[in-house]
Amino acid sequence: MLSASETLEPAAVAPLLCAGITTWSPLRHWKVGPGQKVGIIGLGGLGHMGVKFAHALGAKVVLFTTSKSKIEDAKRLGADEVVVSTDRAQMKAHMGSFHFILDCVSADHDLNAYLALLKRDGTLCLVGAPEKPMAVGAFGLLAGRHSLSGSGIGGIAETQEMLDFCAEHNITADVEVIAMKDINGAYERMLKSAVKYRFSIDMATL
Repeated sequence: MLSASETLEPAAVAPLLCAGITTWSPLRHWKVGPGQKVGIIGLGGLGHMGVKFAHALGAKVVLFTTSKSKIEDAKRLGADEVVVSTDRAQMKAHMGSFHFILDCVSADHDLNAYLALLKRDGTLCLVGAPEKPMAVGAFGLLAGRHSLSGSGIGGIAETQEMLDFCAEHNITADVEVIAMKDINGAYERMLKSAVKYRFSIDMATL
């Protein structure tokens, strides 16, 4: 079998070793697959990979975003449905229906709103890293025997598994290739979340 590096664009493969494995690892650990309803919170560098992987694994994928402008792109990436999380009616319509939700957001947000969307024994897993502590109400965990968890990154064997899966399913990160001289501007854009969805630096410009 050909590896991802032999069949896919190298610049688009590079972020798989960070954003890719960070989202792949929890999806595999919690055995996401056909027959499951899976939520992805946030459509950024992590979230866009979470959508691609969950879709390719056969789950029904729902993307949560605060921005209506991301609806069309989320569906392009593989989301079956997009929920604007600031719309209470949209959120309420999904109460108690998710097997697994992957939280890819590093900004402050309300975890309790997403715990309420889990089915009995459902799991909300954090891969984003908000700067401030986040409050969680006990009853959001107790009532449905819900789990709140986190995942950092995967090991070498799991990373190889991910790369093989990507080669088989033609999955890469959506990237913008930049020259080394543009790195400061790219950093400023990253702080403003003005990139779809990862930068790759062309090392030939060093």
